[in-house]
Amino acid sequence: MAPMMDRTDRHFRYFIRQITKHTLLYTEMLTSAAILNGDRKNLLGFFPEEKPLSLQLGGSNPQHLAECAHIAEDMGYDEINLNVGCPSSRVYDGGFGVSLMMHPERVAKCIEEMMLATKLPVTVKHRIGVDNYDSYEDMVNFVRIVAEAGCEVFVVHARKAWLQGLSPKENRDIPPLRYSEVHHLKQDFPHVFIEINGGLTDLEQVQEQLQFVDGVMIGRAAYDNPYLFANSDKLIHGNNDTPPSKYQVVESMYPYVDYWVSQGLKLNRITRHMLNLFSGQPGSRVWKQVLMENSHYEGANTEILRTALEKVKGLEEITSRKQV
Repeated sequence: MAPMMDRTDRHFRYFIRQITKHTLLYTEMLTSAAILNGDRKNLLGFFPEEKPLSLQLGGSNPQHLAECAHIAEDMGYDEINLNVGCPSSRVYDGGFGVSLMMHPERVAKCIEEMMLATKLPVTVKHRIGVDNYDSYEDMVNFVRIVAEAGCEVFVVHARKAWLQGLSPKENRDIPPLRYSEVHHLKQDFPHVFIEINGGLTDLEQVQEQLQFVDGVMIGRAAYDNPYLFANSDKLIHGNNDTPPSKYQVVESMYPYVDYWVSQGLKLNRITRHMLNLFSGQPGSRVWKQVLMENSHYEGANTEILRTALEKVKGLEEITSRKQV
């Protein structure tokens, strides 16, 4: 599941873990400066239930990234991922993100220093190209140089990025998807793990892509319809446990919600990530309505979730009777 700014925080990850136990999750991208100078407990804290978990770092200073990798290992993360794909102007001005694709030697140095600082896997997420540095040969050159530095996992967003003229949102939609180039990359680098990202929305597409690459990353679709991962543990990871129902997912969140509300967290910091759980079924609208209208109040607690869930159940029963 892709790292997504303002989405894949610890509360979303814990929620998703009630649906899938084996899918690799990522933090939001955290800059090396924020980690080295900020509140690490707040930025990096997570519950063991969120694992397996990868920390995505943004930065271009090899020594700073190495220090962050060491910190992440001490905190119990399972992987360190370097962001070489974000096209935002803020990231670009900071000299990292997708602009680093034009400086593969710099990325290689970052990887080398990070690998010296940690025993964890150090991976890279990048685009197929950036601006006019977007030929297949350019991407091969980037992967070759970074792989020679020791990186064995490349997560490839199958769209190029434009640093000028397109917003980050537009860079997720407008540049065309070029899946075949990622498939070709796997053929040219059979010894490294190639994972594809971009425009994938269901598990059928995942299974199709796994015929050509080693792994698949899903981003926005995972947030817009999180329950699509309910069968991923069985279909992708070979776990035969019965997936939880949507009702069970909600009920399993009660202790977590109780804990955080008791710590002073407003309920909507958690429920905002749960709004799309019932996407596409009767009751989805009332579920969202109850949560959005009530979760922001001081003192709101699991009773709001219970009320919303009962309303969904009621509508589902009415729908079932009409169908009969």
